[in-house]
Amino acid sequence: MKLRKGDNIKVISGNDKGKTGEILEVIPKKNRIVVKDVNIRKKAVKPKKAGEEGGIIASEASINASNVAIVCPKCGKAVRVGYKVKEDGKVRVCKSCGAEIEVKKSK
Repeated sequence: MKLRKGDNIKVISGNDKGKTGEILEVIPKKNRIVVKDVNIRKKAVKPKKAGEEGGIIASEASINASNVAIVCPKCGKAVRVGYKVKEDGKVRVCKSCGAEIEVKKSK
């Protein structure tokens, strides 16, 4: 899977087509990802303790990784990704402009 947590992506098919967002979670075994503010599902929640409030909670559900494309930081388009081998390891590269795609360091 060429997607990483923290990548900026664009949805290229499905109900949320055209939306962009950041990857929050990657599930490689199921080939799915969770993207911020994409594929929002609402769920009714009962209060667990006395005095606690229930209600309707909105959260992001996973989508198939094939429905998204990485947004290149240099050209700003949704692009395919390739690899180049350097001395320090493999680096992801934009197929259209050749720019390296960096991974955001999460804290």
